[in-house]
Amino acid sequence: MKNTEHKISGHETFPCRYSWLPKATQEIQKDSNLFKDEDLAMVKFGVGKNMVRAIRFWAESFAILNTTKGTGGFGVSPFGDAIFGKRGFDPFLQDIQTLWLLHWKISANNEKPLLAWDFLLNSWHEPEWTKTKILAILNQELQRNSSKKVSETTIEHHLDVFIHTYIPTKSRNGEFQEDNLDCPFVDLNFIEKIGERTESLGGRREPIYAFNRNPKTEITQEVFAYCLHEFFTNIHPNEKSLSFTEICVGPHSPGQILKLSESDIREHLQKIQKKTEIFSFKESVALQQVFLSKKTNNMDLLRRVYN
Repeated sequence: MKNTEHKISGHETFPCRYSWLPKATQEIQKDSNLFKDEDLAMVKFGVGKNMVRAIRFWAESFAILNTTKGTGGFGVSPFGDAIFGKRGFDPFLQDIQTLWLLHWKISANNEKPLLAWDFLLNSWHEPEWTKTKILAILNQELQRNSSKKVSETTIEHHLDVFIHTYIPTKSRNGEFQEDNLDCPFVDLNFIEKIGERTESLGGRREPIYAFNRNPKTEITQEVFAYCLHEFFTNIHPNEKSLSFTEICVGPHSPGQILKLSESDIREHLQKIQKKTEIFSFKESVALQQVFLSKKTNNMDLLRRVYN
C-alpha cells in the first residue's frame, strides 16, 4: 500500500443505502449549498445529522458529487448526472450494472482512496482473510505511513463498514435483518463467508472471508470496457499499451477491483476488440499486450452500458 493519505472516517459507521445516491443527486441539483446547512439537509433527506454526513461522504466517495472550488458547495459530477439525473440511465439504482460501476468508482480512486477498499482490493492478494488479520496489517501500515494518528477503534469501525457494505449483518438467531436491503452492494455477492477460525488470543472464533472469483455474467463487455478505459486514462495516462498481467492484477486494475479470472478477462478483451476500435489485444508465446488504440469520451462508453 503506497504512502497515501487515506479516507477512514466520514461515513459515521453507516454503509451506503439505496436511496442516498439518487436523493443526493436530486437535492444538490436543486441547491448546491445544501450540505452547508445540516439542519436543512436533515429535513430534505428525512434523516438525522450523522446520516446527512454519511450521505455526503458516500456521494463524494462514489464520484457522484464534486466540491465546487471557492464556494464550499457541491456540484453533481457528469457521471452522477448521467446515472441519477433527471434523464439518468438508472435514476432509482435498479440496474446491477450500476452497482458494478459504483463499486469500480469507489475502489479505483487513487486520489482520495478509502483505506479498506484501497488495501483489500488493490494490495491484498491472498485467497482469504479475517477481520483480526486485516486490522493488524492496517494498524501497522498507518503507523508507518500516515502523518496523522488514527485510533484502532476508528480503523475497526471503518473495516466493519467495508464488510457490511458487501455482506448483510445477521441477527443473533442467524436470520438476515430486514434493513440489510438498505445496502445495495450485498446484491453483488462480492464477498463470501467461507468458514470460521480462531484468530484472537481470547479464543473467539470469527468469520473467514474470501472474494467471489466465480464468473460474473452481469459484468457486461460494456462495463468492462468502461473500467478498462478509465484504468488507462486515470491510472496510466501516459501509456498506450499495458501487459495482460497489469490488467489482471495491477493496482486499480479491472481484474483486481472486479475480481475477475484471467480467462474472463481474456474473453472480455477478445469480444470488445471485435465490437469497438478502442482496444486491441495482441497475444504471442512471449508477450500478451493490451493496446489503447484511441482514447474516447467516458460518457460515450457509459452510454453503451445502458443502450
